[in-house]
Amino acid sequence: MAHLGLTMDCDLSRYKMNVIVGIILSNLFILALLTLSNYLLKKKWLSNEGTRKLIHIGASNYWFLAMIFFDSAFSAAIVPIMFVIVNFVAHKKRLFKSMLRDGDIVDFGPVYYAVAMLVLSVWTFGIGKPEIGGVGILIMGYADGMAAVVGKRFGKHRLINEKTIEGTLASMMMAAIVVVSFNHAFHMGLDFIATCVIVSYAVVMELFTPRGIDNLTVPIGCSILTYLLTIC
Repeated sequence: MAHLGLTMDCDLSRYKMNVIVGIILSNLFILALLTLSNYLLKKKWLSNEGTRKLIHIGASNYWFLAMIFFDSAFSAAIVPIMFVIVNFVAHKKRLFKSMLRDGDIVDFGPVYYAVAMLVLSVWTFGIGKPEIGGVGILIMGYADGMAAVVGKRFGKHRLINEKTIEGTLASMMMAAIVVVSFNHAFHMGLDFIATCVIVSYAVVMELFTPRGIDNLTVPIGCSILTYLLTIC
């Protein structure tokens, strides 16, 4: 019994240490991303919109750290809660110029992004399927981010809401890559039709959802669809 108790104490200690390391590395990762984006903006190597999309795409990769270090809804929720608070304060105080839109445009997008991470962390880690949340977050990061980058640089054919055909095609391609990659890596059982459904939803939401709110509708909606399509 004493040996069993000692083993349990050791396992608990390793678990706590793993969570602490994960929290530290996650915050260092985001801090490095913000520092880099602010440096690039200061040097004028990237525009304000460019640094916003760098953060938008880069921050989604936090999910990989979460999948490595966290294995419960509680531990996975800690960092996103911190992100929500920091993003809200940064938005209100306009602390990080590289996260802000040009001019005085009100944009709660980064706050919604952090809220989506929190919701998906609690839900998908809670059911033991963080890859479901990964699909939504990575689609939000890469598909939406690349749509803006490609649309801004190469977009010549307008659709709606200042969106372009070129940007939309880039979004569709990146969303498909994310879904196929997660499906292959985690054996999620998504077929071609299921993949098309998820990708189509992501593209439609990116096109029609009002500014900033797509940071909620795209990741959460894509994850819900992925979950439903994997259990059917």
